[in-house]
Amino acid sequence: MNRLVGHLQDTVGAQVRVYSPTGPKAAFEPTGELISVPSIKIPLRGDYRLALGLPGSIRRDIEAFKPDLFHLSAPDLLGWAALRLGRRLKVPVVASLHTLFDSYLDYYGLGRLRPLVRQRLWRFYGACDYVMAPTEAIGDELRAQNLPAQVRTWARGVDPELFHPGRRSEAWRAAQGFDPARPVIVFLGRIVMEKGLASFAETIQQLKAEGQSPQVLVIGDGPARSWFEERLPDAVFTGFLSGEALATALASGDIFLNTSTTETFGNVNLEAMACGLAMVCADAPNTRALMRHDDNGKLCADQPSVYAQALTELIVDGGLRRRLAAQALKRSAAFRWTQILDEVVEVYGEALRARSTEQALSPARRRVATVEPATAGLPAL
Repeated sequence: MNRLVGHLQDTVGAQVRVYSPTGPKAAFEPTGELISVPSIKIPLRGDYRLALGLPGSIRRDIEAFKPDLFHLSAPDLLGWAALRLGRRLKVPVVASLHTLFDSYLDYYGLGRLRPLVRQRLWRFYGACDYVMAPTEAIGDELRAQNLPAQVRTWARGVDPELFHPGRRSEAWRAAQGFDPARPVIVFLGRIVMEKGLASFAETIQQLKAEGQSPQVLVIGDGPARSWFEERLPDAVFTGFLSGEALATALASGDIFLNTSTTETFGNVNLEAMACGLAMVCADAPNTRALMRHDDNGKLCADQPSVYAQALTELIVDGGLRRRLAAQALKRSAAFRWTQILDEVVEVYGEALRARSTEQALSPARRRVATVEPATAGLPAL
């Protein structure tokens, strides 16, 4: 979203104002004008904040800004309030789908609520003018609900100047204590149960039971880190990394293992592919949008035994590992941020034309209000 704001400002001269919860420590500099909205920490997940809607002062600020279009990024209290305001102001409302929140419920013992949550999600997205899904598969799922909203696809991109095989560092590997003669298996992401931690840990344990001595690198942090560390006592945990430090760590691995089945797109997969890693991932709609089994990755049924078999093949067969890695790198070249973000601009234009707002099409006064949630360390942008 931060990249999108910068793209809108640089390419179409848009004025962009972002309304979001913010935390005490920003992980990066926000682009555009950031307006903090009232929020509270989510119970048991203090690293996330829940917005409390749009108080009168914030609504008046939005009205004074006179946006030509609303972009909503989450179906939370803030998103619903902004949707209602957009309808009252009679401007197009575009939503981008980033998370299928109902898919997380099983990990917290709330699976029985899944139909109710999914129904509310469809209600929110159906009330918007346009919905941008991260993959065609999710887009088809939205279309199958016969929602009034127009559904478009907005994938994700990767920065090839940051993520590339040239970032690999043998010195960095040595500093972590890795044996240069053996492949390193990488986990990258927030360390939360819904990211497939149990499957990942069981897969590594199965490799050990089969006589392998896997080298494991875990990049990231989160509330389940201690749980993960207990089950992966021999792994190297880097904590949260960003920028060049992240790219170096990622490119210094050999095999990327992603056992998460809850991703909507999987940005981490794309970053690993761009770094030239061999990919072993859960066979899910998001991974099928990026990879083909045995062509540029290994797509596996979500079973530790299946992941372990795929990993064993790549550990033993260096030629296969390098071939899949090279194909993954080639595939990543199709996802460049400029083209990906231009797709959003096209959806905006389509939404504005559909409303016949000729004045809003004038580059001199294009204004976009984006509304989204944030982690405590990441002000939404």
